[in-house]
Amino acid sequence: VQLVESGGGAVQAGDSLRLSCAPSGRTFSTYAMGWFRQTPGKEKEFVAAINWSGRTTEYADFVKGRFTISKDSAKKTTFLEMNSLKPEDTAVYFCAFRKSPGGDTYKRESEYGLWGQGTQVTVSS
Repeated sequence: VQLVESGGGAVQAGDSLRLSCAPSGRTFSTYAMGWFRQTPGKEKEFVAAINWSGRTTEYADFVKGRFTISKDSAKKTTFLEMNSLKPEDTAVYFCAFRKSPGGDTYKRESEYGLWGQGTQVTVSS
């Protein structure tokens, strides 16, 4: 199974972007999903997570009120709607999947087994 991301790009501060992530190949029915981001020389940091049902979400403080995570369960696709983008949001964004029939969300990189290739988001002032 591979995760394919799309939607990154270069925008101005205050603009919006929508990232998508979908699996290819054999998939399972229940996934918890998450988004992380990474800047050069730093570890990946948690951005947002959603549980398998889509009813529970969790966000990093620095994106609350600006970013929204969602999922299309039928297509096993997750989305990250990013509004009011700031230059400090510039990073490579990664999606991650975890096989999880429970109701939990996951915030640690080590809790995910499948990762996308990353998509660059650049926000200029």
